[in-house]
Amino acid sequence: MPKVTFIIDGETQTVEFEHGEVPYSHHGKPESFLDVAKHFHIPLEHACGGSCACTTCHVIIKEGEQNLSGMEDDEADRLDTAWGLTARSRLGCQAVIKGDVVCELPMYTRNYVQEGGGIQLGKSDRKERKTQEATP
Repeated sequence: MPKVTFIIDGETQTVEFEHGEVPYSHHGKPESFLDVAKHFHIPLEHACGGSCACTTCHVIIKEGEQNLSGMEDDEADRLDTAWGLTARSRLGCQAVIKGDVVCELPMYTRNYVQEGGGIQLGKSDRKERKTQEATP
């Protein structure tokens, strides 16, 4: 059973799932980071709906790179436009999880749909949204 750890603003959130048991919700490829994140309500941006047309679901692999599907040319081409690109960067909508993996969500993102192509600067608002959702 694959274990996936998401590092978001320095905090970790870990989920486990059985292959073939996560209902595919058409958020990227089946059992991709984006598909798993959406199933477990983990806030992974995805402006293009997981169609490999933006970089908002950019993740950086910290551990378990060998437990992911190989990178295809369209993902590599799209990643070239990601902010903070590293040698361990992947698009969450394209990287299919095959075993235990740890990924970090970058602090910045280029969201061409919502921010008009600019870079979203500053600490993410994920914690603020989480606090607001928890407040009655």
